[in-house]
Amino acid sequence: MGVDYYNVLEVGRSASDEELKKSYRKLAIRWHPDKNPNDKAAAEAKFKEIAEAYDVLSDSKKRAIYDQYGEEGLNASCDSQNGASHGSSGSSTFCFNPRDAEDIFSDFFGSNPFGFENLNHSKSTRFQTDGSGTFGGFGGSANTFKPKTEGAATSTRLRKAPAVERKLACNLEELYTGTKRKMKISREVRTPNGQTVAEHEILTIEVKPGWRKGTKVTFPEKGNEELNQIPADLVFIIDEKPHEVYKREGNDLVVHQKISLVDALAGTTINLITLDGRDLVIDMTDVIKPNYELVIENEGMPIAREPGKKGKLIIKFDVKFPSRLTLEQRAGIRSIFG
Repeated sequence: MGVDYYNVLEVGRSASDEELKKSYRKLAIRWHPDKNPNDKAAAEAKFKEIAEAYDVLSDSKKRAIYDQYGEEGLNASCDSQNGASHGSSGSSTFCFNPRDAEDIFSDFFGSNPFGFENLNHSKSTRFQTDGSGTFGGFGGSANTFKPKTEGAATSTRLRKAPAVERKLACNLEELYTGTKRKMKISREVRTPNGQTVAEHEILTIEVKPGWRKGTKVTFPEKGNEELNQIPADLVFIIDEKPHEVYKREGNDLVVHQKISLVDALAGTTINLITLDGRDLVIDMTDVIKPNYELVIENEGMPIAREPGKKGKLIIKFDVKFPSRLTLEQRAGIRSIFG
């Protein structure tokens, strides 16, 4: 079928006219070349593709031919003498001639939505076709547009609303293993006829192993739609809940372990449950002195940018000394260590 116009407009094959308009409006704003000055070539190509997709799918006749015969049916050439179409559509009256990209854009947003003024024409020639049946280039002269100056007619500028930020609280286990969270959002969107309606959507956030507090997940233009304004980005910011056993320090995990003086001197076994549910058994044979720390490699938090690697597990010991000793205990200690 060639180009999948439904995929280009991000709609299903049964999309209604309203759904097509809504999707075109969103995508055309996002990919307009004047909104993408750092990558105009790619934006120009995408903008033209979006316009062509909408031109086809919003026209019942073109859509019917496309659904049955694909892009080849639309691109059938017309016989200049009798008007017959020599394509797979078999139509004797239809010949596909796509509309100008800017004409379609202007139907939705007016002739000058980004605050530019055409020097010579009432309408810009930036997106006119080249007469070959496909959208023409974006070249034109360097003076096709000029910024509005003082005294020029006022036009509507599309500005993007400030980002909307929300916290996403995760426990340490979720940040260790990774998880998927589904968030239901409600926002106001504008229909093509200018009405404001409520829209509900479920967003899926894939939390990667090792993510830290402050990590941001951005959903472009998922904020409320306002008149003459590009919707805000919706940003979820990872927050970390306190843990009963472990404390995170960068990529390392720290745990405090209380032991008796006897265990500190004679040895003991430490049992921990890791954040992914494993039993970690550690045999202590060294004499544990004040401020002693045991460091275990590769048992800390996953390192997000280095898959397969983890930080350290650091066990800090708190040796509990007896509050008093009997005479016999004192004598026994002296006999052992004296």
